[in-house]
Amino acid sequence: MTALATLLGLVLAGAAFPVSAQARPSGALATGLHISGGRLLEGNGNDFVMRGVNAAHTWYPGRTKQSLADIKALGANTVRVVLADGHRWSANSAADVADVIAQCKADRLICVLEVHDTTGYGEDSAAGTLDEAADYWIGLKDVLAGQENYIAINIGNEPWGNTDPAGWTAPTIAAVKKLRDAGLEHLLMVDAPNWGQDWQGVMRANAKSVYAADPTGNLIFSIHMYSVFDTAAEITDYLNAFVDAGLPILIGEFGGPADQYGDPDEDTMMATAQQLKLGYLAWSWSGNTDPILDLALNFDPTQLSSWGQRAFNGANGIAQTAKEATVYAGSGSGDTQAPTAPGTPSASSVTATSATLSWAAATDNVGVTGYDVVRVADGAETRVATATGNSATVTGLTAETTYTFAVYARDAAGNRSARSATVNVTTSKAPALSCTVGYRVVGEWPGGFQGELTIGNGGTAAINGWTLAFAFADGQSISNMWGGTAAQDGGAVKVTPASYTTTIPAAGSVTVGFIASKGSSNTAPTAFTLNGSACKAS
Repeated sequence: MTALATLLGLVLAGAAFPVSAQARPSGALATGLHISGGRLLEGNGNDFVMRGVNAAHTWYPGRTKQSLADIKALGANTVRVVLADGHRWSANSAADVADVIAQCKADRLICVLEVHDTTGYGEDSAAGTLDEAADYWIGLKDVLAGQENYIAINIGNEPWGNTDPAGWTAPTIAAVKKLRDAGLEHLLMVDAPNWGQDWQGVMRANAKSVYAADPTGNLIFSIHMYSVFDTAAEITDYLNAFVDAGLPILIGEFGGPADQYGDPDEDTMMATAQQLKLGYLAWSWSGNTDPILDLALNFDPTQLSSWGQRAFNGANGIAQTAKEATVYAGSGSGDTQAPTAPGTPSASSVTATSATLSWAAATDNVGVTGYDVVRVADGAETRVATATGNSATVTGLTAETTYTFAVYARDAAGNRSARSATVNVTTSKAPALSCTVGYRVVGEWPGGFQGELTIGNGGTAAINGWTLAFAFADGQSISNMWGGTAAQDGGAVKVTPASYTTTIPAAGSVTVGFIASKGSSNTAPTAFTLNGSACKAS
């Protein structure tokens, strides 16, 4: 998983660029994806804005084929694929990389290939060098040649840690030159130092010289945005600095969930990227060591986490903004006929938090490949599940609440049907729960403290989705939380789970930690409810 910056309160420093357009250097122009006037274009000159996610192929190779299909079905036009050059993880072979490229093309995705072994060089002793990564790409030249319309080469992931990040510039320039001297004409992508987040501004200050080192001008910069970028000003200032200088940039990784270092401002990241027409690639599809960053739980597209719902279906999200690369126009069967609308869905197995929907299958002149289930509210639609068959289970619902759902069908060419008729579903009353809550103060200091909540399930069935409520008596105020999200109104607090604490197993528990401010008194709350059921304090 991508490392986060290890310091809090860091200010993005570094000299600003001269505000002048960067002309494309003279020399041989690469075919396919390329840069012109600071913009990413396809080989035919059409503007292309990457919208997609990262997928951890090298660690989960058996999951890749289905993952790419699912990522495409959710609306992405690009996927960034984790590979290894053999320094830290077993190298992905030429045949394996060729298969990944073929699968991306079959799913009509632009494929960004990256070497992950370089992560944190200079600070992480296990990391490899950019020079080694360049040699790996050169060794794949026969596989990569001819794929310039479909792939980009991200030379090395986060190729410098926080130790002497100024050392990033020369090896980056050398790697770019080495690849060009070897005859690779592909779009090259360059990650920033400081574990990709460039909080010391090294990439920002030296981007012009790195760009000038590429004789084709076919290079794009990648900033990774996590908790270092927790204010709107930091995000807009960084991205606009590149745009104002005529230098191409995208957000090659970003996260939304809060962590112990801070809370990334993903709303501003996505809104600013959309405003400036810059690409973004969310981290990551599934399989993270810390599942807080999993977009899909257990690689299941019908189980998007709250982070996954935000990235795919939220404002300025992938489904709303992604446009398929025009290189794929005509690459299939030429099918332009949309499927018929699915039948009106019916509901079964309705519980307090979920419902199963079924519908009559749609028909298509070539073949239906999938269905999108949407929730309809106030004239807007939110995709809540996808399926390849004619049923799906929607989860994460609230008890005793009425929802309206409908279904769309789609085919392999991306044609989408008219919407089905809607169905109203009212969830049942939440069952009484057998629960316990342990509250403890981990540490205190003047004006603040760290607390911990352990929520236990004494029942015989798992609790899927929950809201914990309690009240502070002495004006305590939560400022940061991990394992959950706190909403506070005066002393009243409601906590909802993170993606990895959503399920409390039978006879099991989950733990949520937080930082809060306090006055002279810090009385512990003694009454707790979980989904409306009173819990015993333990």
